[in-house]
Amino acid sequence: MANRTDTAQGQADPGLSAIMSERRQLINLAYRLLGSLADAEDVVQETFVRWYAMDRPQRDAIEAPGAWLTTVAGRICLNLLGSARARRERYVGEWIPEPLPERREWTDGVTADPADRITLDESVDMAFLVVLESMTPAERVAFILHDVFRYAFAEVAEIVGRTPAACRQLASSARRRIRASQAPAGPTAAQAGIVREFKQAWAAKDVSALVGLLDPDATVIADGGGLVGALRRPVTGRERLADACLNVARLAPDQTLLERTVNGRPGLVAQQDGVTVTVFAFRIASDRITHIWAIRNPEKLRPWTGG
Repeated sequence: MANRTDTAQGQADPGLSAIMSERRQLINLAYRLLGSLADAEDVVQETFVRWYAMDRPQRDAIEAPGAWLTTVAGRICLNLLGSARARRERYVGEWIPEPLPERREWTDGVTADPADRITLDESVDMAFLVVLESMTPAERVAFILHDVFRYAFAEVAEIVGRTPAACRQLASSARRRIRASQAPAGPTAAQAGIVREFKQAWAAKDVSALVGLLDPDATVIADGGGLVGALRRPVTGRERLADACLNVARLAPDQTLLERTVNGRPGLVAQQDGVTVTVFAFRIASDRITHIWAIRNPEKLRPWTGG
C-alpha cells in the first residue's frame, strides 16, 4: 500500500521543490478517489493554486504543509465525487475508471519526475476501483485515506467533515464491500498465463478454448463514452462473451493484441495501425476469467497513445 509521506512538513517556508515533492502523494490519492488521472491532475493543480494564493504569513503559519495539501486535495475530491454521480447518469454507456499503463510518469508535460509515477499496487487494481465506484463519496474517502494511506481517523474526520467515530464506521462499511466482492486473484504469473491463453484463443478464433478460459458467469463491460463504438450494456455468460470476441475479430481483422500491464495486473491492449484503440483489464479467480473491462473511450486512452 502507499504510505503517507512527511516530506516538507514542519518547514516554515518550504520552497517550490519541497511543495512539489508532495505531488506524487496527491496524484496517488486523487486517482484512487476519482478513478480518473485527468481529474486527479486537475485536483492537484487546484490544490497548489490554493497554496500559492495565500500570502507568506499565511503559509508560514502552516506547520505541516504536506498535511495541509492532502486535506485540501481530499476535500476537493470529496466535492467532485458528490457531483460525479450526476455526470455518470449522463454518460453514454457504461463508465469504467481510467486505465493506467505500467511505469508511466504522470506529469503536466513540463517535467518528467519519476516521483510522479502512480504507485501500482492492489489499490489501483481495476476490480478494486470498480468496487470503489459503488461506495458513497464519504465511504470512499474515509476508506482510501485510512486503509490505503494510513491516515488516523482524527485526520480523516477533518477532511470528510464528520466525527472520527463516524469515519471509522464509513471505512468499516467500505471494507465490508471490498471483502464481499474480492476473490483471491492468484499469482501474477498465473494470471499472465491465462490472459496469454485468452489472447491466443481470440486470435485463433477458437471458441471452445475461449469458453474454457471463462467463468460460466463471466461478464464483459465496455466503455466507449459515446465517442466510439462499444457495447452499450454488459454481456454476461461465457458463450455470449466468446461470441462477442469473435464478432470483434470479424469487424477488426487487422487488430493487434499486445500483452501489457493494466493497473498493475496482466492485461491486453488492442491496436489498429499502431494506435491503441482498446485497453482490456481482467479479473481472474480460480483460474477463470470472471470479468473483462474494455476501455475504448479515446479520452481515457490518452496516456496509452501519448508516445
